[in-house]
Amino acid sequence: MTAVEEVTSMPEVQEPEKVGNAIDIEAVVPSTEESGEVETGKAGLKKEVWPFWKLCLLALPQLGVQVLWGFIGPNSAPYMTHLGASNALATLNNVAGPIVGFFTGPLVGAWSDSSTSRWGRRRPIIIGGLISTLVAGVFWSGSEAMLPADYAIFLSAPMYWVLDITINVLQTPFRALVSDMASEEQQAPMQVVFVFFMSIGNFIAYSMMQIYEVPTEHMLELMLMICAINIVCVGIQACVAKETPLARAPNAPKASCCAPVMKSFGSLRGQPPIFYRLLAVHCLVWLGNTTWSTYGQQWFTANIFEGEEHAPEDSPAKIAYTDGVVAFSLAGQIRSGVQLVVSLLIMATLVKTSIPHRFVYAPCLAIGAIVGFLASFAVGHSSAFAIVCMAMSMVPEAASLAIPYGLVAAWNKKAEDEGKPVSTAMQMAMLNCCITIGQQFCTLSLAVLETGLSLQDSLTIILIVAGVADTLSAAGSFFLKDGETA
Repeated sequence: MTAVEEVTSMPEVQEPEKVGNAIDIEAVVPSTEESGEVETGKAGLKKEVWPFWKLCLLALPQLGVQVLWGFIGPNSAPYMTHLGASNALATLNNVAGPIVGFFTGPLVGAWSDSSTSRWGRRRPIIIGGLISTLVAGVFWSGSEAMLPADYAIFLSAPMYWVLDITINVLQTPFRALVSDMASEEQQAPMQVVFVFFMSIGNFIAYSMMQIYEVPTEHMLELMLMICAINIVCVGIQACVAKETPLARAPNAPKASCCAPVMKSFGSLRGQPPIFYRLLAVHCLVWLGNTTWSTYGQQWFTANIFEGEEHAPEDSPAKIAYTDGVVAFSLAGQIRSGVQLVVSLLIMATLVKTSIPHRFVYAPCLAIGAIVGFLASFAVGHSSAFAIVCMAMSMVPEAASLAIPYGLVAAWNKKAEDEGKPVSTAMQMAMLNCCITIGQQFCTLSLAVLETGLSLQDSLTIILIVAGVADTLSAAGSFFLKDGETA
């Protein structure tokens, strides 16, 4: 990107806006570009409107990160069992994601917002996150090549935790960087772009599982491919983006990077009851979502095809396992398409019609409940039926990535019109934290089940739990009225 930051007009001297203890230089030094399109920005100055295609390039790394999440999510537990862990311990290691995500996102977000690096607020963190992700990814996936087989898991298991941290560091500033550069009119279309890139990233991740018959036996090669995708995406973003750094305000006291986070969590107290209802619904929804996105592959290989990862080569159990991986990959590809279609339909419905959010959300969650119960009691060993259930399980997930945030925005818009104070950013952060709570409950529940039951029985029970959770969340969503304030 060659956006040149310069002053186009300054009719009077105005005090720059502060961000934390820093001064937002964009308040006094707006960006301009060869296109000549400008808008009135902060401090009444003219700020350049970035072309839509350049904003899309800024959002491109979301595709690479989604390939990471889409691949390591369903393969993490099978990889741990491949290295010798029991089913229960392999599942228990997945608590890394929810624990890390609960704390890392808010901390990195606060750090990014207040960074005064001369390279900008977002890009140094993104580049640092990329480099650390590459290192952690290689150590996690290449442990068998670095250590004797009996000791590989002692490197891979902790490196999975590190990898979760680094990916969260890498991805947290993405949307903020795009939001910094986009005009007010470009904000909503860019959220559609993120959804599109996430769908493509998921499609690539599921497709990569078809390169090798047993992906867990080729984790290093696959991870290197994913690392290359992320390097290209972030490299393109780095070439396009040009940030204006923040300058620390004169005589401003230094604040801890945790201060904004603690302030946000502290302000959770005293919220209206409807907001707490939304948080409860969000936790339940993501219990169900995690069952499919993280443990769907094991359900295909163990329950649908009755395969065994550790069976001898060319044995019926091994062939059944590879067939299960292929079927899961196909279901994932279809699921990615469902994600894109459902997300666009939801956005069009909420933007173009006056249908209340809850009347869109509840049916989507009900679909999740139906497929959970069908998978538990009706699918049996039908691969076609299982693929349909897996694909349709994306409906509640796609809805949960859009509608709750729209509800918060609608509630706070009404509150602003009534002259009430709002905490939109904090409420959005709390919704993200509730995702990790649902993930954690699902993972811990499955790990406990696997200590006393077979993998097949444990997965069947957790699917029933997911169906119940989606049923409760669908019922609870009817109490989330658009006209209330949060």
